[in-house]
Amino acid sequence: MSSDPEEERARIRARKLAELRERHGEAGSETESPARSTGSRAERTEPVHVDGRDDLDALLGAADVVLVDFYADWCGPCKMLEPVVEQLAAETPAAVATVDIDANRRLAEQFGVRSVPTLALFADGEQVEQLAGARGEAELRSLIDRYT
Repeated sequence: MSSDPEEERARIRARKLAELRERHGEAGSETESPARSTGSRAERTEPVHVDGRDDLDALLGAADVVLVDFYADWCGPCKMLEPVVEQLAAETPAAVATVDIDANRRLAEQFGVRSVPTLALFADGEQVEQLAGARGEAELRSLIDRYT
């Protein structure tokens, strides 16, 4: 165990992120840093698909700031928001995740999702913001910047 709590925290986050990526068959090594754990951005260029509470908890433990897009395939505004979410995943220090509410009804209920799209922002594992409806890239980038 490391004597530096921040180093230990970064190591645990890296391990959790690697486990999440391995479970979903995504590329990534166990030595790769998660988003912001050591001040640098992870090599994540697209949103992580979350399938259940365990996946979400692993991601929340692996990244300091996480933007979660609760969406549905049948939702027009969700389709309009998709390129914005992808852009934010590629260009911001936040980890970005997507949750299909039809496949994860219980998770959506746990977070009070009543309409789609709903965006939830987490900082240090705690939910700090929730927005309903499609939002512009500038607004979401500004929201992420407040917590990074």
